[in-house]
Amino acid sequence: MSSNKVIGIDIGGSHITAGMVNLDDYRLDESTVVRKAVHSQGDAMTIIQEWKEAISSVPGYDAADVKIGIAMPGPFDYPEGISFIKDQGKYQSLYELHVKDMLAEALGIHVDQIHFENDAACFLQGEVASGAAQSVNSAIGLTLGTGLGSSRYHGDFAQDAALWCSPFRGVIVEDFVSTRWFVKAYREKTGQVIREVRELTQKKENQAIAKEIFREFGENLADFLKIFIQKENPEVIVIGGNITKAGDLFIPVVQEELAKSNLSTPIRISELGESAALIGAASSWNQHQEKI
Repeated sequence: MSSNKVIGIDIGGSHITAGMVNLDDYRLDESTVVRKAVHSQGDAMTIIQEWKEAISSVPGYDAADVKIGIAMPGPFDYPEGISFIKDQGKYQSLYELHVKDMLAEALGIHVDQIHFENDAACFLQGEVASGAAQSVNSAIGLTLGTGLGSSRYHGDFAQDAALWCSPFRGVIVEDFVSTRWFVKAYREKTGQVIREVRELTQKKENQAIAKEIFREFGENLADFLKIFIQKENPEVIVIGGNITKAGDLFIPVVQEELAKSNLSTPIRISELGESAALIGAASSWNQHQEKI
């Protein structure tokens, strides 16, 4: 395998996505992408085996010299590769296990051939490398979906900002800027139930209520961003995640609300989508080499 190519991997709650990334231009080779379901509530060996099968099936994989970068949700000891995920409905069986060692053994490679990085940080790092935040010296990133991912970049490798549990209106901010907020708001306004945000935008009968709910969501997001922006002073804000598919319904609201506080930081929707985390995870190898 070429020394400038790394397998980038994104570990999700129910899947693993892997593909070959060229570190010369930080591009994902789409023809090599493998996506497989993972039984994240299964036993540890089942999970590791499913990861192994996906990784080893990436075209160009060669155990002798493969380099692997993995975007992994937390809590997780990234340098040591130990999982501390529990009570999240996923990967409970990996709790306190040396996941990096187990995966290396399953793949038949040395543990030093694997880097684990935080998934929110990898999202932003990917966008810095070849997406919406190219050529900037500072940025903040948000991923909006079932949860809230937050990250910061100031010229080094991006870092997890871990703001999902920040105090906000008597609870935590994730309660106001995630899928569950939309589910709750829709139920309170209509007495009916939706499971996903896209149900708001796909059904014609929801158009009026969707506009109202997305405006409230934009106001919530802006209130959170005001604090984040003032702390980090970024050149740009990059937003990704499934909720951004309806960005035209709330981004203008966010910009309008930020302007009231004299904040005009550009907001950009992710250019790389799901590829961002893979590219960011793979680019950790360049970062590592620069520090040697």
